[in-house]
Amino acid sequence: MGRQFGFRYTTLRNCEMDGMIWLRASITRFLNVEFDRPGQPTSDLERLQRTVRPGDVILLEGRSRVSDVIRWVTQSPWTHAALVVGRISEVKVPAIKAMLRQHYPGSEHEPLLVESYLGLGTILRPLSHYEGCHLRLARPNGLKPADADRVVAYAVSQIGVAYDVRQIFDLLRFLFPWFIVPKRWRSSLFARRSGNDTKTVCSTMIAEAFGQVQFPILPLVVRKEDGSTRYYRKNPKLCTPRDFDYSPYFDILKHPRLDQGGYDAIAWHRMSELDPQQQGIYVDLEYKPSILDLPQDDIAQNPTPSMEPKPKA
Repeated sequence: MGRQFGFRYTTLRNCEMDGMIWLRASITRFLNVEFDRPGQPTSDLERLQRTVRPGDVILLEGRSRVSDVIRWVTQSPWTHAALVVGRISEVKVPAIKAMLRQHYPGSEHEPLLVESYLGLGTILRPLSHYEGCHLRLARPNGLKPADADRVVAYAVSQIGVAYDVRQIFDLLRFLFPWFIVPKRWRSSLFARRSGNDTKTVCSTMIAEAFGQVQFPILPLVVRKEDGSTRYYRKNPKLCTPRDFDYSPYFDILKHPRLDQGGYDAIAWHRMSELDPQQQGIYVDLEYKPSILDLPQDDIAQNPTPSMEPKPKA
């Protein structure tokens, strides 16, 4: 009887685990579905590839369902972040170079990224994977080369770590303006680290990498009455991609496609070449703004100020 009960219990537990695995995989597939977005990439990928260096952070405007949620909650277009580890041919630390070769069999002259991606975990990818995407480069201001090596070494050591789906939902619950369940109740964001965590998300992994050298992202800065200043490090689990964009400790470098010898060398085309929807957004070069272009309600509320001198009281 006992053996039969034990067999049934084991079978039930196995079915429950299989069901959870199936549910997790189904949710991941649903969240990872990508949609086409209108518009052309604003950055020149070739110039970006020539500019990046180890320790840089690449911000991505994602096109998936989970990206839409992150974009809405954080009020930022940047929904994913990846850390630049550089080119294998330029890596000076033998241990790091060996690990990169192990995980990437491609060209050693290709700029590589370490990123934590939903459904894939922490992986190594070439920057060229994001050709056609909206990208932004955030560079840690004043990061020393030796510290950049330590940041990269930590990120590379995380390759293979699973993606923490629960942390994403807990983060959204924490950032959301209202929620039925208390923000801290059974949340993974505020649990003490056991030292053997086996899951992470994109921004958390990068924030922890910079934490290895105590480089600030968006710390709390408190000025005391005696004139002293105190800094408090932000919980890495609460970091989002927009933090690297807003941080005063990261420089934003842009690589516009319009850089063709200066703005005066741009060959402008007529809007008649565009489809009707785009014609409402773009104008011809000789276009001059007119008061007729403004809604009449705005004109009534903000009349054009008179240039006549006011009479003296």
